[in-house]
Amino acid sequence: MLSSTTTHRYNTPPAFHVMTKPRGSICNLACKYCYFLSKEKLYPHSAFRMSDELLESYTRQYIQAQRTGEVYFAWQGGEPTLMGLEFFHRAVALQQRYRKPRMIIHNSLQTNAVLLNEEWAAFLRHNDFLVGVSLDGPAELHDAYRVDKGGQPTHRRVMQGLQYLIDAGVEFNVLCCVHAGNATHPLDVYQFLRDEAHAQFIQFIPIVELRNATGYQVGSQVTERTVEALQWGNFLLSIFDEWVHRDVGQVFVQLFDVCLGVWSGYPASLCVHSETCGLGLALEHNGDLYACDHFVEPDYFLGNIQQQPLNKLVGSEQQTNFGQAKLEALPDDCLACEVRFICNGGCPKDRILFTGSGQVGLNYLCAGYKAFFSQIDRPMRWMASLARLGRPPAEIMQLLAHLDSSWAPVLSPIQRKRHRK
Repeated sequence: MLSSTTTHRYNTPPAFHVMTKPRGSICNLACKYCYFLSKEKLYPHSAFRMSDELLESYTRQYIQAQRTGEVYFAWQGGEPTLMGLEFFHRAVALQQRYRKPRMIIHNSLQTNAVLLNEEWAAFLRHNDFLVGVSLDGPAELHDAYRVDKGGQPTHRRVMQGLQYLIDAGVEFNVLCCVHAGNATHPLDVYQFLRDEAHAQFIQFIPIVELRNATGYQVGSQVTERTVEALQWGNFLLSIFDEWVHRDVGQVFVQLFDVCLGVWSGYPASLCVHSETCGLGLALEHNGDLYACDHFVEPDYFLGNIQQQPLNKLVGSEQQTNFGQAKLEALPDDCLACEVRFICNGGCPKDRILFTGSGQVGLNYLCAGYKAFFSQIDRPMRWMASLARLGRPPAEIMQLLAHLDSSWAPVLSPIQRKRHRK
C-alpha cells in the first residue's frame, strides 16, 4: 500500500479529482456534438470494461493518495450505467474497505438517464450518490442533437429516468450543453429545467466542437453545432437576469456560484476559470491516465496506474507543466483584460483564436465571457457585500424589486413612447 510519505515524495497535490470512465467512450446514445465517442479509436481491440482487479487497484490508490478528510469518486463515460449495478455495488464496497479512519467518501455519477429504473434509483439513494443528468432543455431543443444510435429522440426517456430519481429522493443536478440548437432560447431552457425538470442545481456547458474526426484538440475551425461567442454571453445574461430577480438561494447555477465566490474574494472553484489547472484528470477503462477529460489523446497520456503509481503520475512534471501552462500561455490581451480576475482565459481547450496583435491563445468564447462578466459586476458586488455583512445574498431580489418599482414612473412614459413608434 502506498504511504503518505510516498505521496509527498512524488510531489502529489494534497487533493485531486479523477473522472473515472469504467466503460471508456462506449455509450448507448449518439449525441451529435459528443467529443468523446471518437476516443473509441484509441483502443481498437478493447472490450471497454474496467476489470474488478483494476477497480480495486484504482480505489486503493486513489484513496491512499488523498490527504484530505473527504474523497470524491466521479463516474463518467461514455455512459457509466452500462457497467451495470453489480459493478457499482463492488465499487462502494471497495471504498469502504480502503477508507481511512474518519474519512468521508462521496460518489457522483454523470448519466444520460436512459437506463435508470427503480432499482438504480434505490441504489443511488441508499448510497448517497449525487447524479448528474444530461438534459438540454425542452424536447424540441434537447432532441436537436441528443439522439440514440438510431437517430431517434431521447427526451422522453431522459425525463422518465429523471422521474425515477425524483421519486426515490436522489440528489441530482442537471448538466445542460449550450449549442447552436438551444443557445437562442435561454429562458425556454432555464425555465424548463427549473419548472419541469425541478432542477435546483444546474451546470451550463458551452459546446465548442472542433472540425476534425479525431475528437482531439486540433485546428481552429468549429462545427455548425458550436455555440457562437456572443450567443453564449447573451444566453448567460438572459438567464442571470431571471435568476437574480427571482431565484437566488432557490436555484443554484454553477457559473453564477463560481462568480459570487470570486467577487467575494475566493479563488475560482471551477477549473475553467481558475488561474491554473491540472487537478482534474481522466482515467480510462484500462487504467490509462490522461491530463484532463478534454485531453484524452496521446500527447496528454501520463501512464497506466497498473504500471506506475497513480500519485506519481498525478505529481509528475508533465502534469504540473500542463496545469501551469493555463496561466503561462495567456496572451497579452488576456493579461491586461479587466475581467481576467474571474475569466483567467477560460478552458485551454477553447483557446483557438489569435488576438489582434497575432498572439495565439485567445478563447473562442472571449467576447461572450467578457460581456457576461462585465454586466454582472454590480449585482455580484452587491451580493458579495451582503454576504460579508452576514446577510443572505438572496436579499438582492428585494433590492432589485425596489429599484425596479422606483424606476417604473420614469420608465413608463419612455416605454409608451417606444411602443407608439
